[in-house]
Amino acid sequence: MVPFGTSILHTKLRREIWQMRGQMLAIALVIAGGIAVCLLSLVNYASLSATRDQYYQEHQFADVFVNLKRAPKQVLAQVADIPGVTRLSARVEGVAKLDVAGFQDPVSARLVSVPATGQPAVNQLYLRQGRLPDASRTDEAAIIGSFADAHDLQLDDRITGIINGRQQQLTIVGIAESPEFIYVIPPGGMLPDYERYGVIWMPEEALASAMDMRGAFNSLVLQTALDHPVEDVIDRLDRLLDRYGSAGAFSREDQFSHRFLSDELEQLKAMATIFPAIFLGVAMFLLNVVVSRLISTQREIIAVLKAFGYSNRQIGWHYSQLVLVIALIGLVIGTLAGLWLGRALGELYMEFYRFPELLFRINPLWVLLLAGISLGVAWLGGWRAIRAAAMLPPAQAMQPEGPARFQISAPERLLGWVRFTQPSRMIVRHLSRRPGRTLLSITGIAMATAIVVVGNFQFSSVSLMVHTQFAKVQKQDLTVSLTDPVSQSAMYGLARLPGIWYTEGRRVTAVELINGHRRWRTALTGIPDDAKLQFVVDHQLQNVNIPQAGILLTDFLADSLGLRPGDTVTVRVLEGQRPTLKLPVSGVTSEFLGVGAYMNLDAMNRTLREGPVINQILMNLDPDLTETVYQELRDTPKVMALNLRQAMLDSFFETLAKTFLTYTFIISLLGGIIAFGVIYNTARISLAERARDLASLRVLGYSHNEVSHILLGELAVLLILGIPLGWAIGTGLGQLVVTAMQTELYRVPLIITGKTLALAANVVIASAVISGFITWRRLRKLDLVAVLKTRE
Repeated sequence: MVPFGTSILHTKLRREIWQMRGQMLAIALVIAGGIAVCLLSLVNYASLSATRDQYYQEHQFADVFVNLKRAPKQVLAQVADIPGVTRLSARVEGVAKLDVAGFQDPVSARLVSVPATGQPAVNQLYLRQGRLPDASRTDEAAIIGSFADAHDLQLDDRITGIINGRQQQLTIVGIAESPEFIYVIPPGGMLPDYERYGVIWMPEEALASAMDMRGAFNSLVLQTALDHPVEDVIDRLDRLLDRYGSAGAFSREDQFSHRFLSDELEQLKAMATIFPAIFLGVAMFLLNVVVSRLISTQREIIAVLKAFGYSNRQIGWHYSQLVLVIALIGLVIGTLAGLWLGRALGELYMEFYRFPELLFRINPLWVLLLAGISLGVAWLGGWRAIRAAAMLPPAQAMQPEGPARFQISAPERLLGWVRFTQPSRMIVRHLSRRPGRTLLSITGIAMATAIVVVGNFQFSSVSLMVHTQFAKVQKQDLTVSLTDPVSQSAMYGLARLPGIWYTEGRRVTAVELINGHRRWRTALTGIPDDAKLQFVVDHQLQNVNIPQAGILLTDFLADSLGLRPGDTVTVRVLEGQRPTLKLPVSGVTSEFLGVGAYMNLDAMNRTLREGPVINQILMNLDPDLTETVYQELRDTPKVMALNLRQAMLDSFFETLAKTFLTYTFIISLLGGIIAFGVIYNTARISLAERARDLASLRVLGYSHNEVSHILLGELAVLLILGIPLGWAIGTGLGQLVVTAMQTELYRVPLIITGKTLALAANVVIASAVISGFITWRRLRKLDLVAVLKTRE
């Protein structure tokens, strides 16, 4: 045993850490990238999930919802007696067209009553400012925070609303949020539109008077006992309320806001699983390759330590410490970056979800698990190389490796028609002499390229989503939603208004699609034969003709219900006479935003036995007369809501695209850091491995540029071979990502464009150029005298 051996090895360790600080930092950044991606995803999912759950619990979010035409309040006693019902709130709901000062576009709102006692028993409000409206006043209201922020509305401001055909002035006395309206989408829309659609709470008596609902209600929300089946409560409610025009009770899972929020969180959960697995897996693979080669360059040093009496265990622990320090640095950087990015991204999501506050959650077990994985994999990757070198007898290990036996290699034979210069011949022979190492280096560069591809393909995918949805599928300027179905002749009357170039009607009705035990509440849309403003497309984004019989389903919906063309689906209509239909599935369409079902308009009207009616009108407008059209439609009876296509497009970029692409940008940035770490270490380790050979060539008369050509040329060959392989791997990983991220709200298509591939290649090449420049400078500083001191 060597006296003071431990302190000597610690001194050596400190010196090596300082000497290799740049290289160690680059390796640590590879680990940090994987850790940061993992933590920012997990932190966001856990924080938003915890925030939602606490918000639901504290504000008594409902378990069951029912909308109906009109029911007397005496029925509530029977509802309360239903087994499993613990809380209930009967409400009056309606719609209003609003006139907001300084805003010319059409604005509408959902009206919800609040009881005279203040907070409802179910779906209680969170007051950001002010108070609930006074039950004795008919002109007071509370508005949802997103609408107030969009229009900079303050307490005591006034807005004008048209409620059930009558104009009324409302004074804002409160700005509130509700667990029922985390995700607010206007009727006929697919995305939030905070400027043009909001929620207003009014005193129950005032709203009931305005809606002719005195002593009655048309909305009911309930909470149920945890140990009682929700399905039993729903079944009993449907039987009890059927006579009052119930559209069918449904559970929280089918509630619009909750379902979309849950889909978003599930998508975030998928991203918290898929992206970290890809990044951390790639980072650990690259770390193993880099650390193994780094340790192998110290073969002679290990032999000297053994010759002086150090045991295999001491040597192994010494180099394990070196590896663990690198991994620990990466772990610290990645943890801090991941937590910081996670909180920043969480605040961005808060702008979208409108929670009262974000409950920042980080489970210490995650950090411990990531630490264990990072340190363990790093140690295992380095230990294999340490053990192989430490097991050599000292005398053998102290000898330099025997000279390589160079000969004409297979690549040279294949490229026999190429006249290689001597440095180029050295490159080919060196790479072919160690095919395993060369393959690992190529794979490392390919993985770095793949990471950048995965982080960037979504930008092209979002562009395709926008083009498909807002240019190919929807071509209308304005969608007018009506309160009730009307004869198609009403559309022709509107078409004669100044500023309206073209109109097209369609019928939209709420339905529940049933296939065995699978159910899905959605909208069934009837599209006319000669449609020019709305289309459905197939997987090749080609227009699909609406069949004269049967129903078309979007691919996501068909897969969720387990249906294929030719199958029969049960359609339970939730409006009007509420028939239950058996319809054949005529085909499957493809949509990136939302889900739906489609029929021929005439066939749908015949099936529903309603005659030639519509309840939505699509319009193309004269750009110079849009404000005139908006004003005319605001004053038109039975017009419930106006949705602008441009507003939906703006909303897409302000909500979904903003959060999604911000996450993507962070992924891309971390992917670029990993790519640089890989390329830099590949170049530096190649220099360390061949420093003696390259210095010998300088002594023999080769110029600095020729020697640089040998080393940097090898890197160029690895790039040429690794980048295309990385494109292929990135495409495969991208398919895995888009498959895991499909939700009802939107599906991201896999679009790998030339721009995406070029960007990935440029990131890797830029990393190689920077690394090559650093290596080139170090080559100029090679100590040529050291070559003459080679041991015999």
